[in-house]
Amino acid sequence: MLDSYWKQFKSGTDIRGVASEGVAGQEINLTNENIEKMAAGFVLWLSGKTGKKPSELTIALGHDSRISADRICAAVTRALTGAGVHVLFCGLASTPSMFMTTVDLGCEGSVQVTASHHPFNRNGLKFFTRDGGLDSPDIEEILTYCQEGKKPEAGQGSVENVNYMQQYSAHLRQMIQKGVNAEDYEHPLKGFHIVVDAGNGAGGFYAKDVLEPLGADVSGSQFLDPDGRFPNHIPNPENADAMASVCKATVAAKADMGVIFDTDVDRGGAVDQSGEEINRNRLVAIASAIALEGNEGGTIVTDSITSSGLKLYIENTLGGVHHRFKRGYKNVINEAIRLNKEGINCPLAIETSGHAALRENYFLDDGAYLVTKIIIKMAVLRREGKTLEDLLSSLQEPVEATEVRLPILEENFRECGEKALQELEAYAVRENWSIAPDNREGMRISFPKEDGDGWFLLRLSVHDPIMPLNVESDSEGGVKIIAKKVLHVLKHYCTGLDLSPLEIFLGQR
Repeated sequence: MLDSYWKQFKSGTDIRGVASEGVAGQEINLTNENIEKMAAGFVLWLSGKTGKKPSELTIALGHDSRISADRICAAVTRALTGAGVHVLFCGLASTPSMFMTTVDLGCEGSVQVTASHHPFNRNGLKFFTRDGGLDSPDIEEILTYCQEGKKPEAGQGSVENVNYMQQYSAHLRQMIQKGVNAEDYEHPLKGFHIVVDAGNGAGGFYAKDVLEPLGADVSGSQFLDPDGRFPNHIPNPENADAMASVCKATVAAKADMGVIFDTDVDRGGAVDQSGEEINRNRLVAIASAIALEGNEGGTIVTDSITSSGLKLYIENTLGGVHHRFKRGYKNVINEAIRLNKEGINCPLAIETSGHAALRENYFLDDGAYLVTKIIIKMAVLRREGKTLEDLLSSLQEPVEATEVRLPILEENFRECGEKALQELEAYAVRENWSIAPDNREGMRISFPKEDGDGWFLLRLSVHDPIMPLNVESDSEGGVKIIAKKVLHVLKHYCTGLDLSPLEIFLGQR
């Protein structure tokens, strides 16, 4: 069992902490000493999994644009080489590219220094093997080595500088050339205008090294240069300000499409030529349409908060099967892998946050790969006289939607949250509420047109002492009708929750 000190670094399937000064009340805990222990723990873990001595291991190392990257990479390198490992240093790189070093360069493992979309003062470590990203129990094992002071025997490793992003970018270009199959094969994007917003993260390469060499006009692209203080907006396709910024830039440039990445490019979003977001349900819909080509009747795994209209789109318009699962991108990916092992044709796992993993791409959540597939689809549709908007024309989107996050006040927050869900289920049964038959996380309950015309999902957060409440309605005013029902149940039958955010939303405070 991890003690409270080392447990603070575990963030699901990653290690994260405070790496830089600049935020009041947040002291640096990702010290050089701790980072070296974590990297050494990964060597022990990887040596055990592969059966190879540390001196027989090759591990790739890359980082995003955060200001603490150089310091952390130096500490990781000291630990790896001190154990005898051969290090391939890739410099500024996307997280998905670091997985791909295990495929293309034959590395036994890789380390990406990143904290995704989190604030500038935070950073972390993400680990990969050829089988994909490490899971939660693997991270706990690595941190347990740190807690127990275990490390490999001393060795004498080496460092080799590698520009793997060049090879990775070339692969994406070849995908577009082959997928579009234009008359001018070398320049399949000639005549297309695409705006890229990298948010000053690691995604600037996509405009310069992928799109522009293929003939695309990338003028109007913004924030391509890496800057770990993220001075313009948070690099996060889920962030409203970030999406508003790329929408505005796309319209101003009169572009055919805009694309946006998070800091380390494992997530992407898009904007159509009218400046409307291709995000969340719309992004899942387009990715599903692409993934089901050649996989007729296939299953699409999503997280639990996708809309009712999306289910209809996947099943009625596309002829696929919609499999709602739990929040958490690794949960969604692992479920898709499980289904395929059982013989179920499942080509895509995607979370509404933008994490999208295609079976054809090792079930790797790669924002650049997803955006590349969408650009190919846009180019093919243009030849047919169609647009991405045409592809989405039958997608029914909710009239209203909201998310309210309810803090759990009790120390044993998981037990408290599970009890609240049990009470909610018992109430729903008594009142003959319609519990979703494909409910795999929390409680998802639907209401007819005359009684809210929508649904709510109450669930436990993957990591935090919070119960997120998602509510959608197909009628104006329906969200508040449904939210009042939820508040009534939680207020009278559940304890240990801070209901003030829901009361504020309903205007009762």
